[in-house]
Amino acid sequence: TSCGMTDVGLKRGHNEDNFLINEELNLFVVADGMGGHAGGEYASAICVNTIEEIVMAIEMNGSDGGEEVDPVEIARERLRYALRLAGRRIFEKASQEEEFHGMGTTAVALLLDGTNAIVAHVGDSRLYLMRDGKIQQVTEDHSFVARQVKEGLMSEEDAKSHRMRNVIYRSLGYQEDVEVDVQVYAVRKGDRFLLCSDGLTGHVDGDELGEYVGGFGPQEASRRLIELACERGGDDNITALIARVEAVD
Repeated sequence: TSCGMTDVGLKRGHNEDNFLINEELNLFVVADGMGGHAGGEYASAICVNTIEEIVMAIEMNGSDGGEEVDPVEIARERLRYALRLAGRRIFEKASQEEEFHGMGTTAVALLLDGTNAIVAHVGDSRLYLMRDGKIQQVTEDHSFVARQVKEGLMSEEDAKSHRMRNVIYRSLGYQEDVEVDVQVYAVRKGDRFLLCSDGLTGHVDGDELGEYVGGFGPQEASRRLIELACERGGDDNITALIARVEAVD
């Protein structure tokens, strides 16, 4: 069961976030575009469309009947390839057309494949896992402040208000190729995944996310989280996508 919602927020003129839900593929994506005007919105759209296209194409082609390969490794690499190709397409478009110069996007993608969850991300859009009443952040932000916190040079509290908290060092589109972080988790019935842009996490902390994700169904939780972020300033576009595992094959 899944639901995604996005909102322009209270300070921006247009929404540069995009998200994807494809329940046939069990594929879920959130992308937070950057570049202003049409650029960010276009970059995030290229991202979600490319990821869906590649995962769908590989699903349809299936195995070539050759030597035995690990299906989890195949799923991991196809998602990695999909994000890298999305970045390449954004980079090429930005290089060719001046109006799109400098555009890019963050991305976080979840592919539920049998008994496994494959998570791929670039940037500071996040994925959280809610399990047994506890929520944990699965992805690690590719941001300046996250790196400072990890190296012990800044506290998590200071990072929340630091003037460079929105500076990221890895995204799709700013260069021709990019390193994509990919993780694999065993899935359990009842697991809930939250994919979101930093417009949400900039205003709502982990414990609060857990209260809403665990306390309501995907649709109601998504709506309430966006409302809460808007109540607290809504200074960026806000996207929340929640997928709940009802059964494991």
